[in-house]
Amino acid sequence: METVAEHSEQLLPDPLSAELVLDLWSRTYNKEGKPDWSHIFPYYHDEIIFQDTIQRIEGIDEFKQMCARLTKRCEQLNMDIDSIAQNGSLIFFTWKMTMIFRKFPSTPIYGSTRLTLNEGGMIIEQRDFYDLWGDIFNGIPRFKKMYRRFMKKYFG
Repeated sequence: METVAEHSEQLLPDPLSAELVLDLWSRTYNKEGKPDWSHIFPYYHDEIIFQDTIQRIEGIDEFKQMCARLTKRCEQLNMDIDSIAQNGSLIFFTWKMTMIFRKFPSTPIYGSTRLTLNEGGMIIEQRDFYDLWGDIFNGIPRFKKMYRRFMKKYFG
């Protein structure tokens, strides 16, 4: 039976590093059109755990399906990475993602991602952090003030 390390050596031409993540993610999100994740999927472990403010996904098949749903929803999806750092098996980066829809105005969302690598260098966990509603509501002039007052009153 193939081990994770053997599996990852076969699939990964280069060890995953902050520099490689920056390169891979910059090729994923096109400036025109839909994203293509096919070149980064080999870096994800079959038992990947993905979590963000909306969902928790377990397994590479579920993760690929989530990426396909996101691609289908958006006319265009852009991501700019602001900063990136690595500490051992953790890679952390901050980003601005702009979702462009057919009938709605584009929506910038600011967030960060923490990737956890296993011993074989594959992504075993991805945790995305962002304030989805705050970033969306910031684009709605009257609702923005109401939402910010609510958040300050109950959480700030």
